[in-house]
Amino acid sequence: MLRMEEDQHAITDPGRLTSDRRSIAHSDEEEASLGPTRTHSLDCRNLVEILDNAWTQNINSDPSSPNLGHSLLDRVWMATDAWDLLRRSVVHFKGHMVGTIAALDQASDALNYDQVFVRDFVPSALAFLMNDEPDIVKNFLLRTLHLQASVKRIDCFTLGQGVMPASFKVLHNPVRSSDTLIADFGETAIGRVAPVDSGFWWIILLRAYTKATGDYSLSQMPECQRGMKLILSLCLAEGFDTFPTLLCADGCCMVDRRMGVYGYPIEIQALFFMALRCSLQLLRVEGDGKEFIMMIEKRLPALTYHMRSYFWLDFQQLNNIYRFKTEEYSHSALNKFNVIPESIPDWVFDFMPTKGGYFIGNVSPARMDFRWFALGNCVAILSSMATQNQAMAIMDLIEERWEDLVSEMPIKISYPAMESHEWTIVTGCDPKNTRWSYHNGGSWPVLLWVLTAACIKTGRPQIAKKALELAERRLAKDGWPEYYDGKDGRYVGKQARKLQTWSISGYLVAKMLLEDPSLLGILALEEDKKIKPTLARATTLPARFRGL
Repeated sequence: MLRMEEDQHAITDPGRLTSDRRSIAHSDEEEASLGPTRTHSLDCRNLVEILDNAWTQNINSDPSSPNLGHSLLDRVWMATDAWDLLRRSVVHFKGHMVGTIAALDQASDALNYDQVFVRDFVPSALAFLMNDEPDIVKNFLLRTLHLQASVKRIDCFTLGQGVMPASFKVLHNPVRSSDTLIADFGETAIGRVAPVDSGFWWIILLRAYTKATGDYSLSQMPECQRGMKLILSLCLAEGFDTFPTLLCADGCCMVDRRMGVYGYPIEIQALFFMALRCSLQLLRVEGDGKEFIMMIEKRLPALTYHMRSYFWLDFQQLNNIYRFKTEEYSHSALNKFNVIPESIPDWVFDFMPTKGGYFIGNVSPARMDFRWFALGNCVAILSSMATQNQAMAIMDLIEERWEDLVSEMPIKISYPAMESHEWTIVTGCDPKNTRWSYHNGGSWPVLLWVLTAACIKTGRPQIAKKALELAERRLAKDGWPEYYDGKDGRYVGKQARKLQTWSISGYLVAKMLLEDPSLLGILALEEDKKIKPTLARATTLPARFRGL
């Protein structure tokens, strides 16, 4: 009979057993330069033994002790259900798997939840890569690359060549037996905002595919090389900016509605940093690739310095800002952005622990957005935009402010929620972003995967385990909702879709990472000691990418 500890680590993809009855080979070997493949063994006989053992221990356990057997049964069936739902969400184009739809919920109008979103597919792609099923990821990368070449027009204006779609939909014509891909570049989105994050996620996912499979032929294709360069050309072009960060409109990322993240949002800056580092590993030196590599190598040190110096907030830095003088006109000014200390919100002083810190939401002239944003901070850790000390401080903050940032359902997308007059002005009275709901302080289960990855990278897996156990109590029972409402994350979101695909895949990725932490190798980046925090500017773009 298997021990309980062994049983828990044997559960990986029981859903796969129901579909093709295949065994997953066990291998203890790791490739030094590539992400590992599946490292678990589970066949039908083992699954029956696991369930029998769990049930036996459940009925024989002391009533006064924790119900471990029942808990294990729940986790087995939850993983089985998750894999089954993830496979049901797969979209096919001309007979090939090309992505997963946003939600399987049939109880509500489809709207755009029946489309494949680039950012939504990332955790699904990682789940498939970690389960040694890379084909769907390769097809997705190639199809979105093809869509990038489309003419992107909103009213009378044409978007840049490098813009990646926010989403796409497959239209099946049964009469002609044909399939058509219809992309959305923001022209039908709420607010008509182009997705800045899509291109970055595409580059990050291309590297993850390469690390997981060892297949460099995809990234080395001329089409993929050009696609990366077109994305980078949008980000590295010289203009009027005095900062190395990217200036963005509101609603251009996961926070896709008016939420006051315009300017230089932390989510975009962290993804930008990670995409630049991934590009360095993927770009070929031949041709204009060398010019792009040189531009990235000049931009990264400036971006690193800027983010670590001006976006970082801990107890000491908060005290420094509190004591800032204003109207300083000199190269030696300490208050470089002329932030008025009186503009610091009261909640920050109570929220900031003595031990801990985080990257704030936004920094621009005379404005600091002190809100916490989970995705940006976790990506900062994964990409090593955060120093080792800063990464540990972010983990310290999560532990110190667990009731605020996690509470009953991981994890708050932002903190705190805006309300009253501030909510009216900043969101425009958005009925979906009321306080402690949706992007305004809502709890998003999908963020489990980035939280878990960040915890493992910092050597703090116990934080992720605690968060995962919280999610396992309710996530499947509640029907895999998109998000939760309330200050404690207790209530299923008022407009949350059920059977939300990235809630499902985010849980699976978190679970697999905890079972086999070496899988983090396909995603995380270690700190590059060659990046020195100087303030060098990028060179001019190659002529072909300036339209000359």
